[in-house]
Amino acid sequence: MQNEGQLVIFELSNQLYALPIQETQEIIRMTDITTVPNSKGYVEGIINLRGSVVPVINLNRRLGLLERSHDDSTRIIVVEYNGQKVGMIVDNVQEVGRYTEDEIEPPTVAGDGVEYLSGVVKKGEELWLLLNLGKVL
Repeated sequence: MQNEGQLVIFELSNQLYALPIQETQEIIRMTDITTVPNSKGYVEGIINLRGSVVPVINLNRRLGLLERSHDDSTRIIVVEYNGQKVGMIVDNVQEVGRYTEDEIEPPTVAGDGVEYLSGVVKKGEELWLLLNLGKVL
């Protein structure tokens, strides 16, 4: 029996990405974001999430991908890393998908941004790019 895990599958710039479900706190609709002066270029700002101030990054911008304007399908995936909650704006959240360890391969491409990936999940004809949260944040 293979170890099975769950991934949150989301879309950025017409490509599917994935995060382990245990790294994901919640998924919320796009909301008003307060900009913070002199923050890094990919930091969109901060939001008030039930009384907590949570920084929000634009994941397309962080990964150097083409950005599209926010619409009804835009979501913020709230993750927790090293005790800090961070929101990540994504184009669309698809599903929670299951995978087994034999479906994961290491990223074999070279170039800018590859350090943000921890692997590639092959699901039939689809490829899910597995994000390395530690490098992204």
